[in-house]
Amino acid sequence: MSSLKFVPRRSEERGNADHGWLKTFHTFSFAMYQDHKHEQYGPLRVINEDRVAPRTGFGTHSHREFEIFSYVVAGELEHKDSMGNTEVLKRGDLQLTSAGTGISHSEKAHGNREVHFLQIWSLPHTARLQPKYFTRHFSDAEKLNKWVSVVAPVGSAGVSDSREGAGPAPVQSALTLYATLAEKGQKLEQPLKGKKGYVHVVQTSGFNVGKATGATVRIGGSKSSEELELKEGDGAYISLGNGGAGFVLENIGDKTAEVLLFDLE
Repeated sequence: MSSLKFVPRRSEERGNADHGWLKTFHTFSFAMYQDHKHEQYGPLRVINEDRVAPRTGFGTHSHREFEIFSYVVAGELEHKDSMGNTEVLKRGDLQLTSAGTGISHSEKAHGNREVHFLQIWSLPHTARLQPKYFTRHFSDAEKLNKWVSVVAPVGSAGVSDSREGAGPAPVQSALTLYATLAEKGQKLEQPLKGKKGYVHVVQTSGFNVGKATGATVRIGGSKSSEELELKEGDGAYISLGNGGAGFVLENIGDKTAEVLLFDLE
């Protein structure tokens, strides 16, 4: 198996904006934040960590040719779209819209609480797909101290193309997304099959545009001596060389860490 190499993407270096109703971070170029060094990575095009104030949000707007999924961290997210889907998503919910030939949707904070979620876009391997919508739920108990596949390519083992159901949401991209809640002292390993990866530590302790704080993890490889320390909001590009390696995450802090791991072709 290949050894892993890491390039840190520090939280304070991400694009960020505070619009009052929206507090957001951009891992990759998005909207007013443009950085040619951070445009996309494999099929992964957008990781926005958004906090939307109560009863506000993104009005109806359109998308084409992207796989768009929302990972809800806290609060409730109200989704409406041109396919007739209306749903309130809560913590643990994963909603995936395959925009294909075109959809319109809105996303707003539901109720009297701020909603904190990650909006992630990937590039599909096939153009002009029929638009589809999926939701999945993954409880904290399911993710506690183990990696859970929450998004995976269509055709992968355990992937259903039903609108609702168990297992990962089906994506038309060469991307698998794992999630975990790693407690203090826990060390978790996850094999990666692609040639690239990306890891992101969710900023659960609050919006912070400065140097990352909060939960602290160390990442490395099962066959590599290279290690990197990350805190909330930090991420890292992962290179696997010829592909295939064991990714290792260890919580070395005092707080539970919520972490997303992308396995990319």
